[in-house]
Amino acid sequence: MNEWIEKDKNSIWHPFTPLLGTPDPILITSASGIYLHTAEGKMIIDAVSSWWVNLHGHSHPKLAEALAEQAKKLEHVIFAGFTHPSAIQLAENLLSILPNNQSRIFFSDNGSTAVEVAIKIAIQYWHNNKINRKKIIAIEGAYHGDTFGAMSIADRGAFSAPFDSYLFETHFIEFPTPEKEEQILKVFKQLVDEEDTAAFIYEPIVQGAAGMRMYDEIFLNKLNEYAKKREVICIADEVFTGFGRTGKLFASDYCEMKPDIMALSKGITGGTMPLGVTSVSGKIIKAFESEDAHKTFFHGHSYTANPLACAVANASFKLLMESACQENIQRIAENHRRFIQKIMNNPSIKNLRSKGTILAIELKTENESSYFNEVRKRIYPFFIDKNILLRPLGNVIYIVPPYIITNSELDYIYASIEEFLETL
Repeated sequence: MNEWIEKDKNSIWHPFTPLLGTPDPILITSASGIYLHTAEGKMIIDAVSSWWVNLHGHSHPKLAEALAEQAKKLEHVIFAGFTHPSAIQLAENLLSILPNNQSRIFFSDNGSTAVEVAIKIAIQYWHNNKINRKKIIAIEGAYHGDTFGAMSIADRGAFSAPFDSYLFETHFIEFPTPEKEEQILKVFKQLVDEEDTAAFIYEPIVQGAAGMRMYDEIFLNKLNEYAKKREVICIADEVFTGFGRTGKLFASDYCEMKPDIMALSKGITGGTMPLGVTSVSGKIIKAFESEDAHKTFFHGHSYTANPLACAVANASFKLLMESACQENIQRIAENHRRFIQKIMNNPSIKNLRSKGTILAIELKTENESSYFNEVRKRIYPFFIDKNILLRPLGNVIYIVPPYIITNSELDYIYASIEEFLETL
């Protein structure tokens, strides 16, 4: 099977991976449940849900059946001027569980484009209403995707450095830690009070790529409440937090004040097909309800509302809403809480945090917490040797498992983490 790796190295450019000085990629030939099967016959626990997308386990028969049945009927059709049952059903399914103020679904193809759509809708909302509002507020440490608009509203750093001069200006408030909340709220109010503020975008409660950083939902509710008083559009980036990751169907469900726009992706198809969704409230839709062609939202993708992806998303929705799945989410959350109690006094740990199915362990190191913290080079190979996929965010070890993971499989991951902590 080494010939496949050689072919890979000669022809493929992998994401977030230096072209030199990195180990060969691991060849995966199949997957089932929470396990990735390698060419050498190893079974690796996918403890990060393959970049947070897999909800129900790999090669789930219900999802495979939905994909196969749809492929026999309709693989794709242009979505401008046409529609199809799978997209209509998915829109209805999503609106049945999204906050009550959400009224329409706009389809795209991944998390970055779902956010890009959200930004463009918010900006055009003011344009259509002939009001000059362009300023966007975001939270420091944010990651919203890799397209130019998404990079513009995200934290500026090594990921965006080559493109910084091309990005539009965004005003950032500090990450909401308890001791800074009062000052942050004061700065936020000052920004919102400025007449040209168009929108406030945030990852609700959990900043994923920033190291699974978590903040208080009560404080987020205060931010949204004040923004709405000033008619500022609130955008929730639920690409990661949606579909049960935080213990509720959406992280926005923890807050009384609901967003005007929501961006969804990752878990929407259970990890089977790429799909992005941007939902909007009735308030937003009104600015586009016009026979004036210039008020049209001119945005689309070749594979908008792809029937295959929509069909799988509908099958994943059914699985997600079953009581067994919801019970699994709560079971995983309880296991995480118990493990935190067990290791909370470990001297190698700087911070422990969990929310729903998300568990993050921030390690003490000589250097500050960062994606580029050198300890990451020790973490990843240690767990791969244990047949566990844990791709750290610098010095942050995190678990985001498929919901079907068993208690014994979680215990094996926990025990391996304890073993790693001993090496420190």
